[in-house]
Amino acid sequence: MFRFDNSYLQLPEKFFSKEMAEKAPTPKEVFLNYDLFTELNIHLDDTKELIKILVGNKVHSGSVLHSQAYAGHQFGHFTMLGDGRAIHLGEHLSKNSERFDIQLKGAGPTKFSRRGDGRATLKSMLREYLMSEAIHKLGIPSSRSLAVIKTGNDVYRETVHDGAILTRVMKSHIRIGTFEYIRHFGTFDELKQFTDYTINRLYPDVKNSSNPIEAFIQEFSSRQMKLVAQWMSVGFIHGVMNTDNVAISAETFDYGPCAFMNAYHPETVFSSIDSTGRYSFGNQPKIIIWNIVRFIEVMLPLLDPKKEKAIELANAIIETLQSHWNEAYALGMIQKIGFDKKSQEKIDCLNELLSLMQKYQWDYTNTFASLTHDFEFPAVSFDNPELKLWKERWKKLAPDKNLMRRINPVFIPRNHRVEEALNEAEKDNYAPFSKLLSILSNPYQLDKDFIEFTKPPNENFEQCYQTFCGT
Repeated sequence: MFRFDNSYLQLPEKFFSKEMAEKAPTPKEVFLNYDLFTELNIHLDDTKELIKILVGNKVHSGSVLHSQAYAGHQFGHFTMLGDGRAIHLGEHLSKNSERFDIQLKGAGPTKFSRRGDGRATLKSMLREYLMSEAIHKLGIPSSRSLAVIKTGNDVYRETVHDGAILTRVMKSHIRIGTFEYIRHFGTFDELKQFTDYTINRLYPDVKNSSNPIEAFIQEFSSRQMKLVAQWMSVGFIHGVMNTDNVAISAETFDYGPCAFMNAYHPETVFSSIDSTGRYSFGNQPKIIIWNIVRFIEVMLPLLDPKKEKAIELANAIIETLQSHWNEAYALGMIQKIGFDKKSQEKIDCLNELLSLMQKYQWDYTNTFASLTHDFEFPAVSFDNPELKLWKERWKKLAPDKNLMRRINPVFIPRNHRVEEALNEAEKDNYAPFSKLLSILSNPYQLDKDFIEFTKPPNENFEQCYQTFCGT
């Protein structure tokens, strides 16, 4: 079934804690991601046995259940953390020996739970399943969801909920926060050992560089900026960009307070725990740079044996971060209006459009979809005289509509549609969830039979809607 190889467990024991999952009294399959099972070359010979493994009731051959230690800056403040409700089964090797972490989210308390119950609600796990698969189908690097299984346990939050476990798949769960943990609570030798491990696993190409640590930081920074630029291009708001939620593999993960923006406004925020707007849509570029700087600080002792030289190298990297972000963002965004090479004229054209979108509160996704398909989607007005003038100037630049069709989604996980589907799922009606999941599996394909799913929510919903971390 699985082919486990646990390289992480060869590291010092302070990096993890061996665990046992909480007993799931009556596990029941809710969703199995058959396509992902196939991609990972995991054969479903016995579904009943598989479900036992995916709730932790049975240990698969080669599996050593464990949770990872890490720290992180949460809303700017350093905190000791760790997998408080996640237990790793191990690292599965696919057919071509690619390595993937297989993690059970909601499997019960661990050493790092900090008085929490370690459980997860069915609604929050279905939400992560839906959002992670939607981001993946948009072509953005992401964790994947292999399964959601009810446990039979009650979960007490604001009310009593059905408990569930999500099986999360990632290239690695190593985070900036993992490095922060080792820098604060480990030794220089442990930091070096862990960095070597991470480079071998995720960035082997940098080993041939004259300064592999410098190359590692630069490549990691580049991938992170490209990732956040991709989020911005589809209107995605992560909602909790703490350093413990920034994967060294540059995959999107932790889908608790995330949401998609409807009416365009850079200050848009939905997370209930983000009262200051630190992680708003428009602040995401600043935050990813801030997070990368925290990573560079951790890596200072490895950049160069001489402290002065290490600081010099670090500052040189930091000074380039803003320009690298500007490049990644500009290229990603001008593609949305049909250009694969940037010029000041094209950037000005984009900025004019964004100003109009903000001024008239046009729907972010539907504005670009309307331009792409010459079809007036909901919450966008082709009759607007300023838009007409803009379109005349834009068309003179000869935009590539084929490029736009590859870049601009038609369907996104609209917040109200997600909530409707999840609320029905809590009543054991999974049809709306399955339908929404199916529509989101082809986000760039205009299917007029599903135009209803392109409508933004009404104003009352938008003003009141909040997302939560799910714990």
